[in-house]
Amino acid sequence: MTYEPIIGLEVHVQLKTESKMFCRSRNSEADRPNVNICEVCTGQPGILPVINKEAIRKTVMAGLALNCEIAEYSKFDRKNYFYPDLPKGYQISQFDKPINGKGFMELTVNGEVRKVGIIRAHLEEDAGKLVHPPGKNYSLVDFNRAGVPLLEIVGEPDIRSPEEARVYLQELQNLMRYLQVSDADMEKGQLRCDANISLRKKGERSFPPYKVEVKNMNSFKAVADALAYEITRQTEILDEGKTPEMETRGWVEDKGITVSQRSKEESQDYRYFQEPDLPVIHFSKDWIEEVRRMLPELPAARKQRFMREFALSGKDAQTLVLYKDLADYFENVISEFDEWLSSEHIQFNKEDHVEHVRLAANWILGQFLALLNEAKQTPAQSKVSAENFAELVKLIAQGKVSQLAAKDVFVKMFETGEDPSNLLESLGLVQVSDESVILEAVKKVIADNPKGVADLKANPKAIGFLVGQVMKELKGKGNPWVINELLKKELRI
Repeated sequence: MTYEPIIGLEVHVQLKTESKMFCRSRNSEADRPNVNICEVCTGQPGILPVINKEAIRKTVMAGLALNCEIAEYSKFDRKNYFYPDLPKGYQISQFDKPINGKGFMELTVNGEVRKVGIIRAHLEEDAGKLVHPPGKNYSLVDFNRAGVPLLEIVGEPDIRSPEEARVYLQELQNLMRYLQVSDADMEKGQLRCDANISLRKKGERSFPPYKVEVKNMNSFKAVADALAYEITRQTEILDEGKTPEMETRGWVEDKGITVSQRSKEESQDYRYFQEPDLPVIHFSKDWIEEVRRMLPELPAARKQRFMREFALSGKDAQTLVLYKDLADYFENVISEFDEWLSSEHIQFNKEDHVEHVRLAANWILGQFLALLNEAKQTPAQSKVSAENFAELVKLIAQGKVSQLAAKDVFVKMFETGEDPSNLLESLGLVQVSDESVILEAVKKVIADNPKGVADLKANPKAIGFLVGQVMKELKGKGNPWVINELLKKELRI
C-alpha cells in the first residue's frame, strides 16, 4: 500500500530581548546554572509578572513576516501542568486569543513553490532545563532559561515529505535572523521543533484518525531523519491492518530511532484559564503599521533584488539569501569592489561588471563556503575581510593572478587573514601578463608541438592543449587570455 505523510511542525523560537518575558532577569546564556534568575521566574509566592514590551513587538514583527492576521485584542493564559523545570506549576502562554492568527510561508522545494499554512504564532515563556549528570541516578534543574520569551509557530499539516520539513525549518530560521528577533541556533536550543506526523492512503483527502508527535530533534538533519523513520514505522503498522498509537515519541539520534515517551496530551489536559495577573493587550492599527514599517528587507525580496541588481541566477541568489550572514558578506564584498573602481576612476562596462559580480558570487558560494563549513565558522568569524576578498577579485579581474593560483592564495588568506597582494609576492604567484615574455613561450610551444598545432588548425576548440603547454612553460603564471590571443595571432587563426 502507498501512503502519503501528513506533517505539521510546531516550532519554538527564543526571542532575543534584554530581559525575560515577565521579569527583569537577564535573557542571556550563562556558563553557570541558576545565575540569571529572580523571584518571578522561579515562581516564588506573592510575585507578579510584568509583560515585556520588546517581546510583544518582536512577536508582531514575526507575525507580519509570516503573513499572519494580527489580533486586535490578545490575552495570556495559564497552561497548567507539573514538571520539575516548571517552577510555578503552570506556564504563562496563549490559548484562544493569540497575538498572531492565520498566516502562511512560501518555500521552494525541488523547483516547486509550496505554500505552508500557519495556524497561529503565539507568545509564551520558556521552561527551565533538566540536567542529567552522567552515571548519576538524579537530575538537576537549571532555571536560567525559565521565563525566556518564546514564540511558538504552529504550522498547518501541509508538509508532505521530510525534505519539505527541512526546507521549511531552514527558511523559518533564516526569516527570524533577517528580522533580528532571534539568533535561532538549533544547537543552543534557540529554535526547537516538534513534529506531528501521520499517514493516509494516496488519493485520500480526509486526515487520519491519529497523529504521532516527535520530540528531541536539535538539527535540520535530525528532523528529516526522525520523520523518515516514522514514515517507515507507521507504514509497517498500517500494512498489518492496525492503527499507530496516538502518542509522543522521542528521537534517539545515536540509534536512529524514535521511542515512546507518553500518551499525547490534548488542550483540555492543560486546564487553560486566563492569566488573572496580566491585562488584555489592545493592538491599534496605527501601532501595527508602525511595526510593519520597521520590517527589514526579507529573504524573498532580497533574492529578487540580487537577481535584478547583480544578474545572479535564481539558484545562486537563493543560496546566498538562505544564509543572512553570507548574503551580507557578499554585498560588502561588492561594495568594496565598487569603491575600488570609483577610487581608481576605472570604467567597466555593464557586462564586465556583471562578470566580476558573478566571479565574487562563485568564489563565495564555492571556495569560501566550503572552507567556512570545514572550519565551522560564520563569515563574520572568518579572517578574510570583505576588503581583502574584493581585492582578490580585483587581482583576478586585472589578470594579475590566475584562477588556479588564486585558490592557493585564498586558502592562505583564510588561514592567516593576510592581504592577497602580499601573499602573491611571498608565494611567487604573480601572473605574467608581459606579452614579450609570453610570446617567447608561445613560439617555443608551437615549435615543440606540431601535432597540437595541426589539431588546433583542424578544430579551433583544441586550443586548450596548447594553452596548457604554454602555462606549463610559464610555471602556471601566464595570463590565459593573453596566451589565447597570442596563439591565435601566431597561428593566424
